[in-house]
Amino acid sequence: MRILHGLASYPPDLCPCVTALGAFDGIHLAHALLITTAVERGRALGLPSVVCTFHPHPTSVLWPDRAGVPIATLEDNLDRMKGLGADAALIIPFTLEFSRMEAEAFVDEVLVGTLKAREVVVGFNHTFGHDARGTAALLTELGPPRGFTARVLPPLRLQGQTVSSSAIRRLLGEGDAVRAAEFLGHPYAITGMVMRGAGRGRTLGFPTANLRPDRPLVLAAGVYVARASWEGGAADAVVNIGYRPTFGENQYWVEAFLLDFSGDLYDRTLRLEFLERIRPEMKFSSVDALKAQVMTDIESVRARRAGSRAPRAT
Repeated sequence: MRILHGLASYPPDLCPCVTALGAFDGIHLAHALLITTAVERGRALGLPSVVCTFHPHPTSVLWPDRAGVPIATLEDNLDRMKGLGADAALIIPFTLEFSRMEAEAFVDEVLVGTLKAREVVVGFNHTFGHDARGTAALLTELGPPRGFTARVLPPLRLQGQTVSSSAIRRLLGEGDAVRAAEFLGHPYAITGMVMRGAGRGRTLGFPTANLRPDRPLVLAAGVYVARASWEGGAADAVVNIGYRPTFGENQYWVEAFLLDFSGDLYDRTLRLEFLERIRPEMKFSSVDALKAQVMTDIESVRARRAGSRAPRAT
């Protein structure tokens, strides 16, 4: 997949195209459907499929005090776009100046002038242009005179709820990694550098990889079943997210105990996929009580992961 930064970088060989338009805050099932629809329509018409998106997310520029914590990084989103089959992704830098572009001007200058779109696939609730005047209905109206068709996708519902970034953020904030993964179509994940901590885990008998995440976490504090991976390796893990209240600390940590692993991961990049929450963060009366609980957590993860790998009865 070709990654294009800014309108000036858009090459003529991608014209005309089928465009998937959206501001993607972590690619979830509804986003995936939008992108795969554009890919399929592009293949049917013999045209390239191009995802047109924005960075940073518009809400972080327009309403920074109300903007939610990002669910995924731009790099993760681009990787998922590539996996869904998109031929290219056009990333438009979102600024206050750009936000003042009128909806009709965005259609004329970006969708028609730059992309030369023949079809534009968009979600039912997507807005664009100054004061969010641009809607799916306006796009549908403006399309035919300008030579393109708007395909508006309805809400995608799962378990009686509309799949959306806000719903996923709420589930993660409640620590419900399982349901969040169902809405995302993949586990919530973070990546970060393994840092040197106080070494307390080693003295307790449970050496941990202390992670500095690549962004603030949406996920609630607590202990999770996770899958850890790094260049050249992977392991199941017990991950604690929080402030280590037993030791009276106020610094936020992500600590991963890797099962059946011994080695040095300091200064290496570790990726953690969160599969299930075991329990909330707790303060223990003593170090011995903490050690006993950690052992229980480890055995719980072993049992859960063994169960997930067990063959299904037929």
